[in-house]
Amino acid sequence: ETLGSAGSARTLEQMMQQLHEAGQKEFPHVIKGDVQGSIEAIAGALAKISTDEAQARLVHSGVGGITESDISLAVASNAIAVGFNVRANPQAKTAADRDGVEIRYYNIIYDLVDDVKAAMSGMLDPTLREIFLGNAEIREVFNISKTGKVAGCLITDGKVERGAKVRLIRDSVVIHEGTLSTLKRFKDEVKEVPAGQECGMAFANYEDIRAGDVIECFQVEVIQRTLDD
Repeated sequence: ETLGSAGSARTLEQMMQQLHEAGQKEFPHVIKGDVQGSIEAIAGALAKISTDEAQARLVHSGVGGITESDISLAVASNAIAVGFNVRANPQAKTAADRDGVEIRYYNIIYDLVDDVKAAMSGMLDPTLREIFLGNAEIREVFNISKTGKVAGCLITDGKVERGAKVRLIRDSVVIHEGTLSTLKRFKDEVKEVPAGQECGMAFANYEDIRAGDVIECFQVEVIQRTLDD
């Protein structure tokens, strides 16, 4: 189903989401305004917030109310229609309802630009940031009937948390990345173990562990980016 077909999502936010999922990083819009000066100011402001990753694309602009032909252009370009100090005529309203085109009205340029900026920020891929938690050294490996191989470890720095991501490092080379299935102090499952303490660890679906291996524990934080970043 194309973005422009009747009944498809066409609020600004939903449209951005669809464009984002389709890998398109542009925001098409049709602008009608009360005077040419307003239209030029808006077009200039939207061009300024465009980046290499997300671009505001002006499909059409003109002075006067929003007409049925503006809505047709919006449908053809998967655009939204923006009215600055103008309104849509009855035929345009009917066409917009029928074809699922969102019409947005503004009377302050900053509000219009802020809305577009917020929507375009949603098109940017979030960045992932890794946060180092701690290291553990495997001292010995135990075979436990129901669990499989469990590493007896000493936390050498930082801390290790259950549910965090872990890497297994052998001779300074990462040989596995996964999650901890077990984190125990003596016989008890614990949430975290600080530096200087010993614990038992097992990896989810992975058993090639040896004494001398290092376990690096980390978290991944998802950071939603904005156009200002």
